[in-house]
Amino acid sequence: MQINQFTNYALRILMYCALHQARAVRTSEIAGAYGISENHLTKVAQQLAAGGYLKTARGRGGGLRLDRDPHAIVVGEVVRWTEGTLKLVECFDAETNSCPLAPACRFRQALHRALDAFFLVLDSYTLADLVSDRGGLAALLARPEARFAET
Repeated sequence: MQINQFTNYALRILMYCALHQARAVRTSEIAGAYGISENHLTKVAQQLAAGGYLKTARGRGGGLRLDRDPHAIVVGEVVRWTEGTLKLVECFDAETNSCPLAPACRFRQALHRALDAFFLVLDSYTLADLVSDRGGLAALLARPEARFAET
């Protein structure tokens, strides 16, 4: 299973804002730190603001800030919100399922349990947990070679 790029960028934006809570940050600053497209980040930031994760302000002194305490932002919640419905296989969607094995298939049950376990783990982490090594993360984001580390 792989989370989509939107989710990856959403978590990166939230982590960056959590590391810089004392001030507003601009998408250009975040894009430079991660070495990724500002246009993509702007779209993701807009969605995070619509979801109540970020506050945005325009103009001088404007930028992005967390709209919640980092301890109140649950990673699993963010992933569910950004990923939407996770349909690992076609039988997860009753409307489009055409698999003839679905009524007796145990693989579907195994995948549901695996997905539940995935979110059980993510639900045990908050944004504060992700940025608990503030010094290490800040140092990595300040290094030029880190700007091109797409992970």
